[in-house]
Amino acid sequence: MQDPNADTERNDISRKKGILPSKESLNELEKEAEEEEQRVLQPSVVKTYEDMTLEELEDNEDELNEEDGQAIDMCRQQRLAEGRATQLRNKCEEGLEIPGKDYVQEVTKAGEGLWVILHLYKQGTPLSSLRHRLFSGLARKFPHVKFIKAISTTCTPNYPDRNLPMVFVHVEGAIKAQFMGPLVFGDMNLTIDELEWKLSESGPIKTDLEENPKKPIEDA
Repeated sequence: MQDPNADTERNDISRKKGILPSKESLNELEKEAEEEEQRVLQPSVVKTYEDMTLEELEDNEDELNEEDGQAIDMCRQQRLAEGRATQLRNKCEEGLEIPGKDYVQEVTKAGEGLWVILHLYKQGTPLSSLRHRLFSGLARKFPHVKFIKAISTTCTPNYPDRNLPMVFVHVEGAIKAQFMGPLVFGDMNLTIDELEWKLSESGPIKTDLEENPKKPIEDA
């Protein structure tokens, strides 16, 4: 079939007789068809704002429908809250470090039903460094528990070193368990499974270990 858009003598005669539309009309129809295709293929910004990131919301703010302003603002606030929650979760997974002034907010008022495990320590001691690593491992395994740490003297001035490392287990502001001194969990041979088992006995975590990994010392 001959192309109606081609510049041929036959097409020119057909256009003059009205059999074929003029070239201008064809070009306009093609343009309209392309624009319609783009509208179909590219979804409306307004309809997809709920799926946008915070950066995308800001980039497309001028194109958004004013009637959706309140909903879009709520969406933006939600993205900001999600970002703060992610930052907090990442910190907790490594053991959130707090100064003494944040003790009440981060521990006592941590939240309804939220278990908090607080590790008080003294800087530069090998046993505290070991427990930091083990607590970080448990924080990644049990993200529903808030693991935090603090230098002892920032929470309680002149806190005695003989009580360190010190571990408190809190829930809703109440102390459910406390482990004082270097020998409660064990020495530098402490393993993450032994620490997990010990903490599970006071309630903050539900271990999948079937038995105490720390074997009792048999009498000689």
